[in-house]
Amino acid sequence: MSVIAPPVGASGPISSGFRPTVAGRASKPTSTYSALLASVREAGLLRRRTGFYVTVFVILVACLGGAATGFVLLGSSWFQLLIAAALGVILTQFAFLTHEAAHRQVFDSGTRNDKVGRVLAAGVVGMSYAWWMSKHTRHHANPNTKGKDPDIAFDTVSFLEEDAAKQTGLMKHLTRRQGYFFFPLLLGEGVNLHVHSFKVLLTKEKIEGRALEISLIATRMVLYFGVVFFFLPVGMAFAFIGVQMAVFGLYMGSSFAPNHKGMPIIPEGAKVDFLSKQVLTSRNITGRFSTAFMGGLNYQIEHHLFPSMARPHLRAASALVKAHCAAHEIPYQETTAVKSYGIVIRYLNRVGLAAGGDPFDCPAAAQLRPR
Repeated sequence: MSVIAPPVGASGPISSGFRPTVAGRASKPTSTYSALLASVREAGLLRRRTGFYVTVFVILVACLGGAATGFVLLGSSWFQLLIAAALGVILTQFAFLTHEAAHRQVFDSGTRNDKVGRVLAAGVVGMSYAWWMSKHTRHHANPNTKGKDPDIAFDTVSFLEEDAAKQTGLMKHLTRRQGYFFFPLLLGEGVNLHVHSFKVLLTKEKIEGRALEISLIATRMVLYFGVVFFFLPVGMAFAFIGVQMAVFGLYMGSSFAPNHKGMPIIPEGAKVDFLSKQVLTSRNITGRFSTAFMGGLNYQIEHHLFPSMARPHLRAASALVKAHCAAHEIPYQETTAVKSYGIVIRYLNRVGLAAGGDPFDCPAAAQLRPR
């Protein structure tokens, strides 16, 4: 029987009512997903909400215009770093909009969603839409699955114990305390995302829309860097770009990290039905302003079950999904953002312990380390 590790820091262990697929036989929840989907569709929760997204886009453009106006009026002032921080937030919100277009949430036409998503990703955010689509599609198909989910692959941080155990030297010491370093490391995630985009676009493999994306990203870079270095002294210009990228990376990482980190890991080759796979590996974030802050990613369970569902419908869908999971004894995890960050830190520190101890470590101190 396939076994899924229990969530770290969750409110309780996986219910005994959940059984992964055994010997190719579908487990109980498999046949219930169609019933859940039918109830969601009957409630009208799969309808597109184009008007909502047009409104969000207009608001973001207005915010971008306000930031640009403030940039010009402030001139050569260190208060420009506040504009840089605001720009990091605005660009992250544009990234959320891009994410929703990629999931076909904005328009009925897939082609139109892709066109808008590509322009927003490459022309506004500065990232490759093709790279993001490839990576994110694989994540949705197999969340938290070893060997299949790119979001748990090693990239400075080890999300799996076997990756932590491979680390040596300085990286080994970093990994053992990686939970504490995780959020500071996110300050560089913006740069990391852009670098990955460039690498993919410059490879020889076939990439849809490569020429357009390269043109949009190059134009954006020339305009962005040109304006910043034209209006600001060199040192201040570098500081402006640094703050903007740091806020962008921290905001992006803080919005995506709470959703799956510390939730069950599915072993390679395990057979798990779609409903259980998506629910058991995802965590919702509660809070009054969570939907606006996280662009709907706070309803991660519903987003994974119904990827094309528009943001305004996620709250209503969560009530249906929660009731369905309760009826079939499938654990439905949700917590506040602050508590979720604590879960992420503890989980990463626990994984980091697999990096091995230092021969000069104090045994008593080792017992006090978070697990």
